[in-house]
Amino acid sequence: MSSVSPNPTEAPDGATRALAGWLAGLDRAALTPRAWQAARHAVLDWTGVTLAARDEPIVTALLRDAVDGGETGAAPLVGRPERLTPAFAALVNGAASHALDFDDVNARVHGHPTVAILPALLAAAPARGATGADVVDALIVGTEVACAVGEMLGPAHYDRGFHATSTVGCLGAAAAVARLFGLGTEAAATALGLAATQAAGLKVSFGTMAKPLHAGRAAMSGLLAARWAAAGVSGSREAIEADQGLGMAMSPDFSSAFVPPTETFGIEQNCYKFYPACYYTHSAIAVARSLADEIGIGVDDIAAVTVMLQPRHDKVCNIAAPRDGLGIKFSVRHLVAMALAGVDAGDPLVYTPATAERSDLVALRNRIVFEPAALPTRTAARLRIALVDGRVVEDGEDVGVPVDDLDLQESRLLEKFRALVTPPLGEARAEALATEILHLNETTAVDRLLDAARPEEVNT
Repeated sequence: MSSVSPNPTEAPDGATRALAGWLAGLDRAALTPRAWQAARHAVLDWTGVTLAARDEPIVTALLRDAVDGGETGAAPLVGRPERLTPAFAALVNGAASHALDFDDVNARVHGHPTVAILPALLAAAPARGATGADVVDALIVGTEVACAVGEMLGPAHYDRGFHATSTVGCLGAAAAVARLFGLGTEAAATALGLAATQAAGLKVSFGTMAKPLHAGRAAMSGLLAARWAAAGVSGSREAIEADQGLGMAMSPDFSSAFVPPTETFGIEQNCYKFYPACYYTHSAIAVARSLADEIGIGVDDIAAVTVMLQPRHDKVCNIAAPRDGLGIKFSVRHLVAMALAGVDAGDPLVYTPATAERSDLVALRNRIVFEPAALPTRTAARLRIALVDGRVVEDGEDVGVPVDDLDLQESRLLEKFRALVTPPLGEARAEALATEILHLNETTAVDRLLDAARPEEVNT
């Protein structure tokens, strides 16, 4: 948990302004070295997963629509030659970064923060001459606001059917861009209000292209909210906490207490994905892999498997018979079958219709059952494997714990980044890009950074 000031700012009728005042008045010197390092990790991971998704169908479709609609402009796209208007660059880059479902998560947000916040910042930054340090500062602040709003809405918001990456992420993006623009308290509160009235995203879309679209739309809406507030567009400055505001409309458990951070910031609590699938499946995948390795079993040795997750996940990641790669990402039984059969669930290239239809995986999946269980956290899982020889083995895992050792986290993220970025960029350029991201400073030009994340054939 974060280290916080002892007296929460109770804002029963002022949460929007409390957040706006904090983001507008925060001294950059208050951002700790650990927060800066954690934010650079978020930028590194986001760049890798976005570049790897540059040719995903959702990216191609949104890009074609933007070009056909006359949205070409000066804002660059990660891994693509086209340039769009800033708002549509935020949309496309945001959707791309969530297309593989390989991006960071934060339990306080109840979703994926960076895919909504960073694309908005990168779209806004070049025209304002913002530096790498400006973007990192704003990313820390935007993530903190997203964490605060996520906690105000509570888990009931997500359980009700809202995709918090989209709803909460929209406000995080608006806060980040407001910080980048240097908006004062009242204008920043208006930006949050304009974001709140645009916040949307339904979990029924999971397993379709609409899920990554949520991230792109949150980035676009947050960017526009801050721009409109700066331009003088009016909006409610109590849109989070007011009767018929965001909180009351979207969560039965809404609470408007805001605790400003002191030593520890929300971005330090990001967790990173090493399987490009729904995060609630990751612990089950990890247990399946470890049990298979530990006892040396093969598929033919398995009589039955029970996957135990919290009951609510039956509606999130238990697609019974996925038909394509998107469906696999939300089918815990199919993912466990892959892990037990030795298929590398960490490889984005295996998420295909062929993998969804593989007869051996389908046969094993049919021997796996989902069992609701009272587990301590949303990310925890247990697996029970009954073997044909009569033995039963069982174990549990919870991958949803933020890493305390940021140097260890950095080494793991670099390994992931290299695997994603080296194929399109080559080893030398991938290493140079990683180094630049991990040393973002006052002189780093954001447009140069974006150009560095484009394959050679794109830049020639």
